[in-house]
Amino acid sequence: MCDLMAQFEAASQNYAQVHGVNRDSDWFLLKLLEEVGELAQVSNRISGRSRRKGLSDADLRQAMEDETADLLGHVLLFAHHHGLNLEDAIERKWRFRPGL
Repeated sequence: MCDLMAQFEAASQNYAQVHGVNRDSDWFLLKLLEEVGELAQVSNRISGRSRRKGLSDADLRQAMEDETADLLGHVLLFAHHHGLNLEDAIERKWRFRPGL
């Protein structure tokens, strides 16, 4: 998991540098919440609770994949920023040691 976290961190640092983004503690939490909201929006479109805006089933499926990937990335960025040991936490909470 550390390798995956490091890859997301490098990509995020590069993005922040190119676009002048200040990645402070608030930013990490707010981006995480933003991505949860975007995933919920796609889920609502798929379930018929929101307008599809002309998107096909394939478009919505891809959007759900993309937003889930964004959410995963921001969970890992949040954990990295705060120095959290997700592997130990997963073992405590889920009762297995991740092999990522």
